This record gives sequence, structure tokens and C-alpha cells, in this order.
Amino acid sequence: MLRLFTAIAIPPEIGEGLLSRQHGIEGARWRPLEAFHITLRFIGDVAENVADDLDEALMQIDAPAFDLTLAGVGHFGEGADIHAVWAGVEDSAPLRRLQKANESAARAAELKPETRIYTPHVTLAYLKRAAVPEVGAWIQAHNLLKSPSFPVDRFGLYSSWQTSAGSVYRLEREYLLRG
Repeated sequence: MLRLFTAIAIPPEIGEGLLSRQHGIEGARWRPLEAFHITLRFIGDVAENVADDLDEALMQIDAPAFDLTLAGVGHFGEGADIHAVWAGVEDSAPLRRLQKANESAARAAELKPETRIYTPHVTLAYLKRAAVPEVGAWIQAHNLLKSPSFPVDRFGLYSSWQTSAGSVYRLEREYLLRG
């Protein structure tokens, strides 16, 4: 079984700006630069033959390259259940279309439809029982985040493994967008 997701990698020069914001929440498990990405579709655990079918479907995606900008910050969960803080992504029609194409590819590989509303973001830290006032202060301190725009000319199929230090990701396949 492989644990997979599709995503856009964050360029190192954009990621460096995110690293500088990784402080101020006690016990946060801050993500390393190489883990920064915008998930397009979480796939989950699948057999290799399903991964092959998914790869075939992803190769059929015909989408143009586009630019993205990170903007704002937020969190997932409420109160004592806040479990992540993230950098947001400025609204982008080409990103939404690419995400929908990834969803269609997953369905073509006979995966169950994603039922959660798509919220493009870059996870900066995972939290466990974080102090709500600390998270609120962090959000307030960083809510004006705005990165320079950056080109997106590809996306990838990634595998994920759990380690004692958190998830580790490996690019399995890359798909180019139209130039």
C-alpha cells in the first residue's frame, strides 16, 4: 500500500519567507522547508495497481501554467481541537480548475469522491493542545502575510510516510502544465 497525495511544491525562495514565521506557539511541530506544498487531492492508502491507474489519469490532465500568491494565515480546528496553522493561497481560478482536474483523475482511478470543501493552504505546523490565546496571537501577528507571486508549471504525485519527526514526503511523479 502507498499513501499518496497530489500537490504543488512551494519554491524554496517563497518557503524561506514562511520559515521566518515559524515561532510563537509552544509545542508546535513546525514543518521543514522541503515539506511545504499546496495539496490538490489527498488520495490516502492505495494498492500499487490503483496508484498506476491514478498516474495514467493524472497524465491526461491538460491545464495551463499559472501564477500563485500566498496570502493570509489561518488554522484548522476550534478551541482545544486546533490542530494546524497554515498560510493561505490567494483565490485563483486556474488553481481551482487544476484541483478539479485532479479530483476527476482520482474518480477515473475509481477512488471515492472528496467530500471536504477545498481550502488551498500550506501547512506550517501541526499542533496538539495548543493554547488558544497563543494561536490567536500568532494569527494576528501574521495575518497580513503576502508572498511574491510565483509560477506554477507542474504538480506532483507524492508518497507520504509517518516518522517520529512527522510526515516525510517523496515526489513519485511529476506532471507538467502547458507553458
